Amino acid sequence: MRLRPPRHLVSTKAVGYWTLRALGGWLAVVAVQVVWMLNDGGHARWHVAGLILTGVLGAAHVIVMPRWRFRVHRWEVTSEAVYTQSGWFDQERRIAPISRIQTVDSERGPFERLFGLANVTVTTASAAGPLKIRGLAHDAAEQLVDRLTEGTATDRSDAT
Repeated sequence: MRLRPPRHLVSTKAVGYWTLRALGGWLAVVAVQVVWMLNDGGHARWHVAGLILTGVLGAAHVIVMPRWRFRVHRWEVTSEAVYTQSGWFDQERRIAPISRIQTVDSERGPFERLFGLANVTVTTASAAGPLKIRGLAHDAAEQLVDRLTEGTATDRSDAT
């Protein structure tokens, strides 16, 4: 085993999901700025400048981040290990031997269900914490959980 880029990209639907999440955050910031502007009549010029800056930064984030993340986020499972790569500015690659897996979980929030996505968390005995594979198609996540569960069931060690 060696630390290398995993082979599989996450679902293309993750781009839309990450875009929606980013957009929601920026809309909340704009809403707070608008309320502040409406209640502070003396500094409208500065508030408008702030709104324009927020709009430019928000638009750049909403357009760039989801696509960049999609190109970076990868995963792979072999008979020996689980490989993950995630992030967009701060990128991380992780590997976990199948023999070290303690639990395998899948999770779907309401917006992930809307996009047909799921997340898989692979917990090991590592102090670095679990491996998370976010943005998988729901069917792919179910198959991955089944495969990892079968793989860990055949290994009789205690995963520590």
